[in-house]
Amino acid sequence: MSAETRDVPPDDVAERALADLVTELDRCVDELVLARARAEKLLLERRAGRPWLDLVTGEARPLIVERISTVLAALSAAGHVWRREQAAALQAEQISINRIAALFGVTRQRISALLKENGTEPTAEEA
Repeated sequence: MSAETRDVPPDDVAERALADLVTELDRCVDELVLARARAEKLLLERRAGRPWLDLVTGEARPLIVERISTVLAALSAAGHVWRREQAAALQAEQISINRIAALFGVTRQRISALLKENGTEPTAEEA
């Protein structure tokens, strides 16, 4: 289920960020499959009358909630890098900040902040 692998040009930071995002998505899907299986098991045990404290204290680490928190943090980080690099790549193709903001569904100020993180400043007419 992974994207076709090929060498990413070293100067294509956005493509590298996207490839990293795909890798992280695959890892997170695997983690969530494990979390779901454990959740189903806990649900069966709860429906059989087992108390919540027994379920939580009997669950092996990482707990389901820990797995979910880890996945959310990983996706947030990888998604942020991808969003930032994609915005920079679009700006390098002469796409305006207003247009990028519309494409991303965010404000132009958010795009400006992303580009500043990346060391890319908006042009005078876009600022």
